[in-house]
Amino acid sequence: MTAVLPERTRHHADIAAPVTDLLARLALAPADRTAVVADGRARSFGELRAEAMRIAGRLAARGVGPESVVALCLPRGAELVAALVGTLTAGAAYLPVDPKLPAERRRYLVEDAGADLVVTADADTAPLAGGVPHVAVAALAAPGPELPYVPVAVRGDTLAYVIYTSGSTGRPKGVEIGRAAASALLAELEGAGIAVTEGGRVGWNASPSFDASVQQWVRLCRGDTLVMIDDETRADPALLARLVDEQALTDLDITPAHADPLLDLLTPDGGPRPLTLLIGGEAVSPALWRRLARLGERGVLRTVNLYGPTECTVDATASWVDGADEPHIGSALPGLRTRVLDEGLNPVSEGGSGELYLAGPRVGRGYRGRPALTAERFVADAAGEGLGGRMYRTGDLVRLLPGGRLAYLGRADGQVKLRGHRLELPEVEAAVAAVPGVAEAAVVLREDVHGAPGLVAYYRAAGPVTEAALRERLTAVLPAYMVPAAFVALERFPVTVNGKVDRAALPAPAPAAAPAPAGDAVVGGLTASQTLIAGVWAAVLGAPHVGPDDNFFKLGGHSLLAIKLVSRVRAELGVSLPVKAVYANPRLRDLAAHLDTLVAAAASPNS
Repeated sequence: MTAVLPERTRHHADIAAPVTDLLARLALAPADRTAVVADGRARSFGELRAEAMRIAGRLAARGVGPESVVALCLPRGAELVAALVGTLTAGAAYLPVDPKLPAERRRYLVEDAGADLVVTADADTAPLAGGVPHVAVAALAAPGPELPYVPVAVRGDTLAYVIYTSGSTGRPKGVEIGRAAASALLAELEGAGIAVTEGGRVGWNASPSFDASVQQWVRLCRGDTLVMIDDETRADPALLARLVDEQALTDLDITPAHADPLLDLLTPDGGPRPLTLLIGGEAVSPALWRRLARLGERGVLRTVNLYGPTECTVDATASWVDGADEPHIGSALPGLRTRVLDEGLNPVSEGGSGELYLAGPRVGRGYRGRPALTAERFVADAAGEGLGGRMYRTGDLVRLLPGGRLAYLGRADGQVKLRGHRLELPEVEAAVAAVPGVAEAAVVLREDVHGAPGLVAYYRAAGPVTEAALRERLTAVLPAYMVPAAFVALERFPVTVNGKVDRAALPAPAPAAAPAPAGDAVVGGLTASQTLIAGVWAAVLGAPHVGPDDNFFKLGGHSLLAIKLVSRVRAELGVSLPVKAVYANPRLRDLAAHLDTLVAAAASPNS
């Protein structure tokens, strides 16, 4: 089954033909064309290739080559791009390690992957793992002899990168992807008419630790310009909309949760723009689907809904957002085959539902250092051509629609998607259960936690334990998106007749109940601005009471709710409150004081 995108198709790549390695295409990009825009500076392809060769040469001098793994602990920026390309140029694979991750998790990634070297932004960075050499990116990229751009020769199955995903055993697992699979991804995006603008300007929006980032850097290799989006901009819809216009982006990867608040700011005049939204990471709601479809019908912008697991090189299926009766994930991109099988591994007929399996050359090598888990999820493709073919068992339930399209129904296991991140609930449960004083734990995803989807941790205490202690410990060991938004203490867990935890019977957390009217929720004795902020917090968080010393994030706030908060302030006061101000002033009284400053500046005749 191939992606049905006839009205948009511009290229017809022959996926069966040998795939040109990405770096061979990178070598052909015009030297004077802009390759990367970051921190107000543009780097040309000529500069990027020269820097990548210096990095590759110094990596090779350290013994780095094919099948070596280089951990890149670098923020999103030009140095990350240069180090990534330099690592691939040396024939090695990169391991993204987001510097914002807790130290314990960064150490685990480096050690579990068996990284040969760690590249950091600062020479004084504390070692992430004992015994693994560290080097500052500036030392690798320092000026030196200019050499022709000649990447180390590799095979198609040579390791390109290792990206970690949440693990059902309580430990993250590293997915290994080969060079030919990454090259095929780019060819298939072109073949399906998704990457169509030659010399396009692509926003790098995803964390490098998230596989959507691969979709962005492979575009660089065909000569497109990468525009790096910093954390402040990507968290603030107003700043992101401004960057789209100022940088004339042609492509922007985004999750549904972040697309919704962006649209009002992105299309205020309803006029057309040469922008493609690459939306993915989680299911698109029917309301958002209809809204995007209307914008597409009017020619304002176009949106493609992309679905795919990390194990199959980012994107597996695609569909233009259209006027369909229900959201769907389309059909397979040219180099993959979909199989929808029932519990007996029999194909389902049209209209039936079953588990989605994916086969083809972009199926990954497996999980790093986990042969048993690899054998469990990467299974023999008995229906494939030839011997030795494999297919990946996604764990996703789908319904087979007419024309080979697929409707996403949910998961068949404990994996969930939250704000674009894939995570395993057992991993979060293991972290909660490891907190001193916790005897038993269960974690579920609920659709309405403080007004948005969120994780709720249920626990039975075996000793003194507080919500503050739980949150502090989990923040130290888990990425922010995996820290539960609410905690519920139980004297005993409800169980099924089989003696297992009855997750359907777990109670809703108290803040998720209908909140008191904003006026009743606000503690007395506040200033006017504090009262306004408290009322918005009460509405956004579903908090029963809000006082001047309350902390937005300790009340369950997170990035998506921070976006909702600034949108409400903008609507009620006409003042643009940056999202970063919420992070810089999480205490109510501090945020209210900051808001007073903004209001005064807006009212000043000199403003």
